Amino acid sequence: MISRLTGKLIEKQPPQIVIDINGVGYEVDVSMQTFYQLPPLGETVKIYTQLVVREDAHLLFGFATAAERATFRQLVKVGGIGAKTALGILSAMSAEELAQAVAQEDIKRLSSAPGIGKKTAERMILELRGKLAAAPSDTLSAPLPADETDDIISTLLALGYNEREARTAVKGIAPGTEVGEGVRLALKNLLK
Repeated sequence: MISRLTGKLIEKQPPQIVIDINGVGYEVDVSMQTFYQLPPLGETVKIYTQLVVREDAHLLFGFATAAERATFRQLVKVGGIGAKTALGILSAMSAEELAQAVAQEDIKRLSSAPGIGKKTAERMILELRGKLAAAPSDTLSAPLPADETDDIISTLLALGYNEREARTAVKGIAPGTEVGEGVRLALKNLLK
């Protein structure tokens, strides 16, 4: 799986960007939330990614933050929501706004996203309740020490833990810890 890309931003045509990494251009679909945070063309960009394999294509989706990617991963698990629809939802509202709308059971706000009707909004509330991280609390918003921590958190999210559990589990893991070892230690922390 491709977890993250860092390279030179060479094209920006919403919702797609192209990132040049050592002469290879990666085409990535991004949410408008991410698109507006991109640096100018020619600058270095770091994007968290999710590879979606379909029968007819391999698609790479990109996100400015690991939290936005985690939200995307939860959205595509909801029946009736595909990758493009999930990207549309994250273009219409931030991950924090989505978490708040789900927590408040705000069907009107959810159904304002493109491709989402009342029934899908109700299904989102039912299936996502408690799985989306709301805006990080002060205790969880401390800066992450290294990219390895992001990878450890991403792995925990892929294993089904929510953002809050993953961030809590990586506390106390020394910066620079190898990802495999970090995941093992985080899982051990979760079992305490």
